[in-house]
Amino acid sequence: MEIKKRWIGNGIFFFALFGLTFYAIFRGKELPELLKVMRSVSPVYYISGLGLIIVFVCCEAFIIYRMLRVLRYRVPKRHCILYSFVGFFFSCITPSATGGQPAQLYYMNRDKIDVSVGTVVLMIVTILYKFVLVFLGAAIFVFRHSLITDYIYQVAFFFYLGIGLNVFCVALMLMLVFEPTLASRVLLAMIRMLERIHILKKKEERIRKIEDWMQDYHKTAAVIKEYKLMIFEMFLVTLVQRILHFSITYLVYKALGLSALGFVDIVALQCVISISVDMLPLPGGMGISEGLFLSIFQKIFRSSLLYPAMLLSRGISYYALVLISAFLTFVAHVTIKRKE
Repeated sequence: MEIKKRWIGNGIFFFALFGLTFYAIFRGKELPELLKVMRSVSPVYYISGLGLIIVFVCCEAFIIYRMLRVLRYRVPKRHCILYSFVGFFFSCITPSATGGQPAQLYYMNRDKIDVSVGTVVLMIVTILYKFVLVFLGAAIFVFRHSLITDYIYQVAFFFYLGIGLNVFCVALMLMLVFEPTLASRVLLAMIRMLERIHILKKKEERIRKIEDWMQDYHKTAAVIKEYKLMIFEMFLVTLVQRILHFSITYLVYKALGLSALGFVDIVALQCVISISVDMLPLPGGMGISEGLFLSIFQKIFRSSLLYPAMLLSRGISYYALVLISAFLTFVAHVTIKRKE
């Protein structure tokens, strides 16, 4: 019942935020003009954008599949694809993407994947996902610093804040994966502290379960550490995955007949938006992503194209992802049956 209440609360928050974002975007705008521009775009670009979304999600599925194979779990590839869509759906509709991994663990556990194993696998996926953001942010700062001064100077605070928060998050998760003994001590110390201040009832059984879970966690982390080359390969896959997602904005740029800036610059600016909102407590960065797009790209898309460009870019990269993921989450719920 408590979980259901939480999801209902998240749903209400998501739709309320969506309503406010929709109102803020369209207030005072001529909808017929916006729709006219969007209808002028060739369907090829819409189909290509949706294709990029599918490949983007399947990249994560490939990483999960590879790591589960290393850990001797024979899971069908289609299930790994469903795990990924489930993760993206719940990440898109919950603040700070907090619902994605628990939902993935639930369906992985239906396939008899131990929770400790699933936790390590998904944590490595998250580390790679965030590390690539930091890597790209550093590359932009070094090789495309002119973009910061020319296009994002007004929102540079969010960019640097996002870099800092992601560095902290990656460092913390690296400790949890590659220093599991320290992670065990920290977790047990937190549990005992919560017991002392009476937030949790003191239960020795809880401590024993956590210790048993952490032993399995240690074994999984130790196996993963032996496959350093695979981790590097997965980093490259994640790098391609992120660039494909950011490429949707370039696709929109070309769809609207523009060509002044190249692929690298458009992708870099979209990367800045993703870095800026990644750690903020909003579902999918809703609201602020749209605001940052309008601020950063106002010099690139002329006034009549700015709002259509934002709607197309966010519509494909986020809202279409939510709808596709919602459908495939339902498919996962129906098809992934709990194994005895």
